[in-house]
Amino acid sequence: MSTTASKTTSGSSELELRKLMLACVAGSDVATEALLTRASRLLRSYFKGRLARVGRSSADAEDLVQETLISIFTHRHTYDQAQPFTPWMYAIGQYRLVDYFRRTRTSAAALSLDAVPDPPTDGDSNATESGLDLQALISKLAPKMREAIELVKLQGLTVSEAAARTAMSESAIKVSVHRGLKALSKLVRQRSVP
Repeated sequence: MSTTASKTTSGSSELELRKLMLACVAGSDVATEALLTRASRLLRSYFKGRLARVGRSSADAEDLVQETLISIFTHRHTYDQAQPFTPWMYAIGQYRLVDYFRRTRTSAAALSLDAVPDPPTDGDSNATESGLDLQALISKLAPKMREAIELVKLQGLTVSEAAARTAMSESAIKVSVHRGLKALSKLVRQRSVP
């Protein structure tokens, strides 16, 4: 999806979404409702396109929209206010999609990690390009943590499948994923501190 198409179909620009998110973080109920309404439109299109490729229904897409909106709201305190909103939103959506594929035993190969839509732009290419770079953050993790997260969280393998591909036990995979996610959370928080 091109940036122009994304902006046109969503009716929401990155700047508007970011302002709403900042107001949401500050506690505005009105902004929260507006943000979740606009985000739901973008997410619905995103999930329907991905699930259609694997023969899943729009009801599944709607469930994923709701799960992602709940995650956005409950994790709003983790949003880096210096960054664009849409890359953060789509990263949460992508994690929900990978979890869905794992739960339904759908091949995660159907999910292209490069297929996240371009965020709407307001002509500020620096803001658009400054989204959190997940791969750069993951590369800072210890090798075992990085491998476990890539296999389980990004590729959608089960813990036993990840253990079979590595020299680690299932228990070591679980611990590495847990510790890796905790380390990633800390890295994200450090980026948000000026």
